[in-house]
Amino acid sequence: MTRSFGWLGFSLFLLAASILPVIAADRDSDREIADRLIADALKSSSLETNLRRLTDEVGGRVPGTPAFQRAVDWGVAAFKDAGADSVHTEEFAIQHGWAEGATEMAASLYSGTTFHVHVVSVAWAPALADARHVPIVDVGDGSAAEFARVGDVAGRLVLVHTKVLASWDDLFGEYERAPAIIALAVKGKAKAIAFMATREHEILYRHTNSVAGEIDALPQLVVAREDGERISRLLASAHPVWANLSIPNKIGPAIKTWNVVAEIRGREKPDEFVVLGAHLDSWELGTGALDNGCNAALVIDALRAIKASGLKPRRSIRFILFSGEEEGLLGSRAYAVAHRSELDKAAGVVIFDAGSGKTTGFSTGGRKDVIPAVESMLAPLEQFGVTKVAPTAESGTDHFDFMLEGVPTFVADQVEANYLENYHATTDTFDKVDFAQLKKHVAEAAELSFALANRADRIGPRLNRAQIEQTMHESKLDQELKDMGMWDDWASGKRGRQ
Repeated sequence: MTRSFGWLGFSLFLLAASILPVIAADRDSDREIADRLIADALKSSSLETNLRRLTDEVGGRVPGTPAFQRAVDWGVAAFKDAGADSVHTEEFAIQHGWAEGATEMAASLYSGTTFHVHVVSVAWAPALADARHVPIVDVGDGSAAEFARVGDVAGRLVLVHTKVLASWDDLFGEYERAPAIIALAVKGKAKAIAFMATREHEILYRHTNSVAGEIDALPQLVVAREDGERISRLLASAHPVWANLSIPNKIGPAIKTWNVVAEIRGREKPDEFVVLGAHLDSWELGTGALDNGCNAALVIDALRAIKASGLKPRRSIRFILFSGEEEGLLGSRAYAVAHRSELDKAAGVVIFDAGSGKTTGFSTGGRKDVIPAVESMLAPLEQFGVTKVAPTAESGTDHFDFMLEGVPTFVADQVEANYLENYHATTDTFDKVDFAQLKKHVAEAAELSFALANRADRIGPRLNRAQIEQTMHESKLDQELKDMGMWDDWASGKRGRQ
């Protein structure tokens, strides 16, 4: 009898220990829970080691390459090490594979002077076989008026001026201007476009003007700013300049790629969920540390912190490393479409995608109804300077297709820090990451994601199509999408909530 009672007592002790985190989550105040999560997030962890492995050992990560497959393996292993309840990958396709060959350009003058021009191809742009003695024409900022001033651009390489990046608006403007410039060049039957780099010191970087993994309409280059300005000065002083070009891009059929998904299962409403995400892919000129390796590592470390706290949220939290973001937000779009039948149960999507600059607040995808609740959730983060909640909306990261499906979304607003100079560039490497700041971001991500998942009720409803379009109009996102050639997919019903 004594032995039986002892075994029963021990069993009850084990049962109590197993449910203690659940009891604590119900008993503790929201502030106590937040403080506990923040404390665990700030503790020493494998964050830095994980990122070093991803950047230094795996390197740049373009979908369809062996490096990206290694990155997927990295993500699966790191999530398991962090204590995820489950980890899996979800496959989708990108309609074309693409890789740059040995892009080369030399400029020559009547005098016989020839000089090497530092260039890279724009991604998902078509190839151009060796093209000799191609006239270069300067179209200024690439406006319709500048093209009209120049006149005939047929068979020519058009040089487009840019401004040096100094703000987020400059970066978004770079993308928004490109479609109209490309359209004018195509209409004028130009041979190719050379966009002057928006960075100084001969820093080169990779962009794409493709929006869905399609091959673009015209060969395009990014030319080192100093070389582009030299060519521009020569042309302005009545010295014709010609280019010898080789853009041997390798274009292939559809490729398979994968999102990596880990989960902490909810204790009361496991079928409802919050997403905390960042993209795993990167361009390959650098090693994708700021964009977006540091935030992929953050997502993994946030899972670790939540598990270490012993707290279990009411709803599930899905931690997702998206693929194909750089090719047009393809992985998050694929996930949103594949899980469309579940999105009525999505309680929020939180995204980090701006390097390791200080977080100042969160953008709500144009929604005003969720602001009071989010402001309350962010109160514990005031110690880090996270205070602002803005009903702004953008198209540039992995919340976008969830937003178009009516799900509440929250994108971290961050200061530029060293992000812009190194964006997509040869210089985007491990040494650029501010790890002290990144640790704070882990705390911010863990606290907000858990708070969304642990609320008694969801923070806001899933919007219908008319409501989504109204938020886009109020936030002026509709005009941004028109400028970038993305509006037709929404207007036709091809993209977004049905």
